[in-house]
Amino acid sequence: MTAAVEAGERVLISGGSGAGKTLLLRAIADLDPHEGELRLEDAPSQQMPATRWRAQVCYVPSESQWWGECVAEHFPTPVPQLLQVLGFPGEVLDWAVRRLSSGERQRLALARALALRPRVLLLDEPTANLDPDNTARVEGLVRDYCARENAAVLWVSHDPEQRARLAQRHWVMEAGRLREAEVMQAP
Repeated sequence: MTAAVEAGERVLISGGSGAGKTLLLRAIADLDPHEGELRLEDAPSQQMPATRWRAQVCYVPSESQWWGECVAEHFPTPVPQLLQVLGFPGEVLDWAVRRLSSGERQRLALARALALRPRVLLLDEPTANLDPDNTARVEGLVRDYCARENAAVLWVSHDPEQRARLAQRHWVMEAGRLREAEVMQAP
């Protein structure tokens, strides 16, 4: 299958557990072996160093990794405006990672990715552990980022209401295969 996502476009992906959604995002991020050809603005992934590709095609897993003890160690460039939009106080960078809830880790992982200013965001259930207020913050931030930076997003979501709010296109993953589905509009 050939699939393309336009700059600035939001594509939401749904499908049952084990259908291959995470594997798809990881393959696009060039983190797992794959047989497909990946291109970013007509440049093949094979012609870019992996670190450059992954900075431009940024994968945010459902459970992010934290290697340092302090939040600041994960942000080479301070991003106070992103942190504020996501509801964090200014001192969040001084917090110990071990004190973060799963929802705080999800929001901080998104901020960490956006600090790189990627051309493509690959989001694997970025609001799964969030309350409605923080879900709205994340949705608004991603919508604004895509519009402002003309960046594309592939967003895995099991929430039909979220897909109705955000999707410009909807793909369904079934047994490792993608198909285009109708976009349901929010009431």
